[in-house]
Amino acid sequence: MGKKRIVKTKGTSVNKDLKNRSLARTPKRKLAEGTLFVEATFNNTKVSFGDDKGNIIFWSSTGSLGFKGAKKGTPFAAAKVGELIGEKAKNIGVKEAAVVVKGAGSGREPAIRSFMAHGIEVSRIQDRTPIPHNGTRQRKPRRV
Repeated sequence: MGKKRIVKTKGTSVNKDLKNRSLARTPKRKLAEGTLFVEATFNNTKVSFGDDKGNIIFWSSTGSLGFKGAKKGTPFAAAKVGELIGEKAKNIGVKEAAVVVKGAGSGREPAIRSFMAHGIEVSRIQDRTPIPHNGTRQRKPRRV
């Protein structure tokens, strides 16, 4: 039968090159407050930061950090994205942020918690998850 070969892979950590490249692209202008947008689907978590007018300044997602497949939808991956966006926001001088959450994925809360861990105060959290108010028209009843 032969010996079994054991292949060791690195743990589920963030790709360091992708994280460093993402941190290098931080804008140079200063901003005191802004809005954090978190879109948490079942397969991915996208986090973006915008100014008060709604213009997106920087963004990141679990896929852009190097997570692949089913790992993109995990709370751990969402926490890493929130941590990265928190670092970027701290670099441009953000003190306070409003949070807008959209979607029903498992990365909603971890992304916000890791963003707040950088000393940025969250003024309000708004849930903009789309909810159907009756949905599409139903099928006609089947005649037998």
